[in-house]
Amino acid sequence: MINTLVRNWMAKELTTVEPETEVIEAYQLMIADQIRRLPVVASNGLVGIVTLSDLYRVFDLLGNKEQVLSQELQEMTVGEVMAPDPVTISEDATIGEAAQKMLENKISGLPVLDPESVNLVGLITESDIFRIVAQEWSTRRRGSIHLPRRST
Repeated sequence: MINTLVRNWMAKELTTVEPETEVIEAYQLMIADQIRRLPVVASNGLVGIVTLSDLYRVFDLLGNKEQVLSQELQEMTVGEVMAPDPVTISEDATIGEAAQKMLENKISGLPVLDPESVNLVGLITESDIFRIVAQEWSTRRRGSIHLPRRST
């Protein structure tokens, strides 16, 4: 399970945005597609990532929760709120390596890059990893799972 490759579990059909995309448009895409993160791409490839949490923080800072959107928010772009140069992983990395990277960086998803071209080819999230763990557990006999205790 831990040695399974990222390419076998990553989402391959991605919704992406450009840095010039308006924040409101990105938010509408996320809601419509029921996703929590959007890779931000430009002509030179992956330049950032924006999450639903990032957008909610912006809305709260501008005082726009369930209110008429201010002119400032309507003109704001993804490039202004994205996390630039996101932590990434290669598609030939293992799920264990992806999980470790997410833990070390306290993030819930990783853009996946082709190791040769360095192009964006997918996205792996903590939900994908949890799905792998759940599938593995469901194939084992009840009572045969021995988990190490979490260190405190």
